[in-house]
Amino acid sequence: MIRSLIPLFTLLIVSTIFAVGLTKDPRSIPSQLINQKFPSFSLSELNDAENIITEKDLLNKVSLVNVFGSWCAACITEHPFLMGISDKENINLIGMNWRDDRVKAINWLNYYGDPYDKIIYDDESTLAIQLGVTGAPESFIIDFQGQIRYKHIGIINKKNWEKDILPIINSINKI
Repeated sequence: MIRSLIPLFTLLIVSTIFAVGLTKDPRSIPSQLINQKFPSFSLSELNDAENIITEKDLLNKVSLVNVFGSWCAACITEHPFLMGISDKENINLIGMNWRDDRVKAINWLNYYGDPYDKIIYDDESTLAIQLGVTGAPESFIIDFQGQIRYKHIGIINKKNWEKDILPIINSINKI
């Protein structure tokens, strides 16, 4: 009798694990980088290959580092929202152009608009690997001391901006 119930219990256990997994949001996986220093880097600016950007450019103001690419369909969806917040919010909006062709990326920004204060050009994934970037768009909130305070996977929109991202930025700005 007990032997005949083993497959049933196995199916029940596997089904339970699967059901629990379906309730988890894959974008809410906590990053190991939270409360760690933003990685050291030295990469060229997208619009000016002679100008070098480093982690020091992220200090003294809350920064939102947004990973994007001209090849990224979701980035096109996110872009109008970034254009809307670029002048309104008290943040240093830094783009990180990832795995892209420089000319295509510049043309993309000329067409859709450029919301960024600076744009890191990471065509070889040097910084992306250190940050654990798995796709675009992804965004990181960096505090005044250069610590990563939050990682957002996916499109930034009004809902997650107001619910998740802006409260963190506001709490950092109060410090």
